[in-house]
Amino acid sequence: MTSPWREQFAAEARAERPDLAVLCLLLAAEGDPELDERAMDWAQIELDRLAGMLPYGLRGARAWASAVSELLGGRLGFHGTPADYERLSSSLLHEVLRRRRGLPILLSVVWLEVARRAGAPVYGLALPGHFVVGFGDPEEGVVVDPFAGGASLGAGPAELAEGPRVAARTLDIVLRILNNIRVWASSRPEHSGVALWALDLALLLPSHPAALRYERAKLMVERGDFVAGAAEMDAYAVVVDVIDPPAAGRIRAEAMAARALLN
Repeated sequence: MTSPWREQFAAEARAERPDLAVLCLLLAAEGDPELDERAMDWAQIELDRLAGMLPYGLRGARAWASAVSELLGGRLGFHGTPADYERLSSSLLHEVLRRRRGLPILLSVVWLEVARRAGAPVYGLALPGHFVVGFGDPEEGVVVDPFAGGASLGAGPAELAEGPRVAARTLDIVLRILNNIRVWASSRPEHSGVALWALDLALLLPSHPAALRYERAKLMVERGDFVAGAAEMDAYAVVVDVIDPPAAGRIRAEAMAARALLN
């Protein structure tokens, strides 16, 4: 059955200025069927409450970075541990707010949303295998690591010095969260349904890798939905045929093999 939140997710993703917190909560509703509108409201109110705990009159990137990290990482104890990579809840915003634990990108979402509500100049930075938060002009180099409780990176990892820093866009952050969920589920066959809804949401984003369609088709076949999975493979092969006819032929052969599993 289709989630009642997917239409809202698709609409928000196509808004002129997509709301990161709203998208993360709609995403979380797929992972937690008990997350209803009241619980989503609580999460938004909690982000507002945390923002209201920040000092007034802050000026400058370093002052903002210090105040937000002192509040969230210091006083309130938001941070991550290796064990958080083993939990789906570490990718669900309402659970991260409740537990004050999560993956780097979800903790960064908390930093971003709290700081933005308070008026801070803040942005997310996607690094290979990690996600951090910057304050002020990206060239100032004020970067903190929410997974480490907001510790300052100073000069930071080598990736920070390799060319200009580009603030992560809202939809790129959401896609990366969905990718993390798919990676989590991929090593847990009993949670293939989680991988499927993560793919479904990723495909609702206005810009996404076309290969996700193929990945979804293969997953459907693995889950025993041979007819629908084969049909999606054929549809994807039509797209691939334009740029790589041999690859399209291989995909059609996979579709044929999937249908043969019905016999």
